[in-house]
Amino acid sequence: MNFEQARFKMVEQQIRPWKVLDPQVLAVLGAVPRELFTPPQYQFMAYVDEEIPLPGGHVMLPPRIDARLMHDLALKGTESVLDIGTGSGYRAALLAHRAREVVSLEIDPVMAEAARRHLQAAGVHNARVIEGDGATGPVDGAPFDAIVLGGSVADVPQHLLDQLTIGGRLIAIVGTDPVMQATLFTRTGERQFSSTALWDTSAPALQNFAQPSRFHF
Repeated sequence: MNFEQARFKMVEQQIRPWKVLDPQVLAVLGAVPRELFTPPQYQFMAYVDEEIPLPGGHVMLPPRIDARLMHDLALKGTESVLDIGTGSGYRAALLAHRAREVVSLEIDPVMAEAARRHLQAAGVHNARVIEGDGATGPVDGAPFDAIVLGGSVADVPQHLLDQLTIGGRLIAIVGTDPVMQATLFTRTGERQFSSTALWDTSAPALQNFAQPSRFHF
């Protein structure tokens, strides 16, 4: 299989139509070898617009969703980013090309170790994967300039918003089936936050994020 050609078609046929037009973001998507983050038996699907099964019942999101999440964060290259739900490590690799450093949190130790191997194979050195549960407690390295949730949540818990720097952004797919929206949260002050619903989509729920928080805007 010609992965380079498949990657080019992914960018042109899946990513651009989803309003991902930033040349720097498109360059990253065209450069990161997604097949290195895909289980061997599914490498033929590496650039298909579908979820890909991962060990332990996890999935890789369709590439257009990871691409749009990264695009809408509007990273400048100087940020410290928290990625929750590492999976195979593909999204962390994308973020690492657009940020100063990435801390990627994975609750499954088997997936965490696999993601480390994948990142190393892809030559990504400014992303580190740590085992942990993003649904509880602060993450070592906080506060972060940006946070990405790699799955859906019914609501974004306050403790994640509190790990943002002033001016920091968090992007998450918020809601429950059949209604979910990618939503961008911005910390505007010590105790002030704003949110903007960006686009409709759906994604599997992140583990242990089942209950909505009591935080309201």
